[in-house]
Amino acid sequence: MTQAPDIATTSAPDAYVSWREFLTGGHTAALILVSLAVMLHAADSLIVATMLPSIVADIKGASLVGLAVSLYEMGSIVAGAASAILTMRIGLRHPMALAAGMFGLGCLVSAASPTMALFLVGRTMQGLGGGGMVAMCFIAISVLFPRRYAARALAVVSTIWGVSSFLGPLFGGAFVAYATWRWGFVCFGAVAFGLGVWIFMRPQGEPAPQQSAGAVFPFRRLMLLCIAILLIAASGVSIAPLRSGVTILCGIAALGLFLWLDARAGDSRMLPHRPFDLRTRIGAAMVMIVTLSMATIAIAAFGPLLITAIHDAPALTVGYVVSCGSIGWTLAAILVSGFSERTDRLMIALGMGLVAASVPGMLYAVPYGPLWLIALVALIEGIGFGMAWTFVLRRTETLASASEVQRIAGAIPTVQRLGYALGAVYVGLVANAAGILTMTTGSSAIEVAQWVYVSCLPLAALGMIATLAFVRR
Repeated sequence: MTQAPDIATTSAPDAYVSWREFLTGGHTAALILVSLAVMLHAADSLIVATMLPSIVADIKGASLVGLAVSLYEMGSIVAGAASAILTMRIGLRHPMALAAGMFGLGCLVSAASPTMALFLVGRTMQGLGGGGMVAMCFIAISVLFPRRYAARALAVVSTIWGVSSFLGPLFGGAFVAYATWRWGFVCFGAVAFGLGVWIFMRPQGEPAPQQSAGAVFPFRRLMLLCIAILLIAASGVSIAPLRSGVTILCGIAALGLFLWLDARAGDSRMLPHRPFDLRTRIGAAMVMIVTLSMATIAIAAFGPLLITAIHDAPALTVGYVVSCGSIGWTLAAILVSGFSERTDRLMIALGMGLVAASVPGMLYAVPYGPLWLIALVALIEGIGFGMAWTFVLRRTETLASASEVQRIAGAIPTVQRLGYALGAVYVGLVANAAGILTMTTGSSAIEVAQWVYVSCLPLAALGMIATLAFVRR
């Protein structure tokens, strides 16, 4: 006699979800689509970082390398901020296909660039396309998968991100060694165009748009957000106390005006209601994401330079020490992804606690070593993010009203990238003030590293306060 299915384990959102159930649940095509989009964006960043010396040797423009990173992040942030309102107006399929096409076109522009100026245009387009794809991947997970499958889908996304980040330096080195950096962009562009066609041709399998087509698209707010990011990024290109200070203040003012205008935009808002208000749990989640992203960006932004100067480590070794964070994120996300909703608050608190603890860990490990200790702390940071991140989207979705789910899902990666961009500028200012441009010995590099990580401690503390506010009952 065949036993009837156990409703508690097959349909209840609080039930454990096995990998077998998830992978055979009829969502394979959507999972592959989301994974490809994340892979392109994740691998692109590290591959370009590996190829940059060859790019600069070929087309010059070494002084603009920092701006290339800033413009890429700006494009990602702007696209991510616009993704939620686009999908709420016209659905998911067309905006996501457009983002893939924009990414592919940016790759081709970069591949054909004879000068760094045109290369910057291509990188901005890649940032717009890649940022849009990643933000819409979060939205796709919230609308294409049942809520009880969201954690497993996020675990797969985290795995793809981690593997792509780990293999990125190898792929970039292979293109430089056996072909040219231009062919690297051509290959990525071809994959992006293929993904865009697949998304466009895929049958509709999403809810109807939540907003009318007559809603006003937020061009003015997006322009303000661009200006804010550019001003803040420009302040770190060449440090001068008065000019940099004024530039930062102008950028913060533009960012504040963007938030004020967005809050008054009604149904066309890009961010959730009161997005950085610690008195609300959604606001606390956004503060948690932005502050802990700012607190941990130092290892990616200045870790390779400081580790090389202090410990005299080869570049490839340093790259894989830094990538331990991606490995930890991936492993933790896989291990905890089947946990039920009743564990969300605990896993977020424990995970973000490990992330915050990694900041004082780096304060000791980077200056004094050894290399394996730096790698271990980076691994712990990644494990913390992997433990928590898998459940952040699910908890915010649970707390949000139905009309806010897509907006919040699109805002989460956008706010994370905003934290990375602001954090890179923040630690850059501290590093420059501490003498990173003039350090000549290991002892001077140690002093810079100490100042960089001391400056991150208040951000980690604020991130933990926001975490506790987010997970409260």
